[in-house]
Amino acid sequence: MYQTLNLWRHNLGEVPPAVWQQTELRVLILADNGLTAIPPDIARLRHLRTLDLGHNALTSVPEELGGLTDLDGCLYLHDNHLTRLPDSLGTLTRLRYLNVGENALTRLPETVGRMTGLVELRAQHNRLTALPDAVGRLRCLRELWLRGNAIEDLPPSTGDLLELRHLDLRENSLTAVPQPLAGLPRLRQIDLRGNRLRHLPDWLAAMPALEKLDLRWNPVDPSLPLLHRLEQRGCVVLT
Repeated sequence: MYQTLNLWRHNLGEVPPAVWQQTELRVLILADNGLTAIPPDIARLRHLRTLDLGHNALTSVPEELGGLTDLDGCLYLHDNHLTRLPDSLGTLTRLRYLNVGENALTRLPETVGRMTGLVELRAQHNRLTALPDAVGRLRCLRELWLRGNAIEDLPPSTGDLLELRHLDLRENSLTAVPQPLAGLPRLRQIDLRGNRLRHLPDWLAAMPALEKLDLRWNPVDPSLPLLHRLEQRGCVVLT
């Protein structure tokens, strides 16, 4: 049984120093406590496997977070006031789930490409205009959630995400379906709602695993023969 400390919604304001003495913790939940800072003392919790710092008021997280190399479950940093992530996150090579959504991030660090254990990455509702090219190194990634940013295209390396199943690009600034998606053999669902798409590439019909294509709130002609071909082969198309 993992040693867990659950301090969710305890109105702490700051983390009690005694928490950093519990060095055998495996799961630490500090969500929704009005926290404005996490001290470097977090580095003492070297056995943590899951850490929840979501729903706080953090403007930064310390570089020492990268020292928690036993993290192999989830890291929640969502719903804070973060404007950047430390490069040291790249050392968390065993982490499977990372949520940095609902912040004020303008970029993800290149070092995110070293987080090769990631299965799910959530960066929704930030201020991203692009992804680092290193994202293509996340060869285990199955879900990528990018809703509510200002992304105009995806880097060529996105075509290396051969395990990707779900891609959420809703409410971004796309004027074309990103070409690197064409070769993804397991991509089942693409959410493109609320972009600026007028034209669709023919290669969409050749995507072998595509089950759902959501194009609502785009100026796309719903009578396009391409969309008919997709529906004929069993893909759900929403326009």
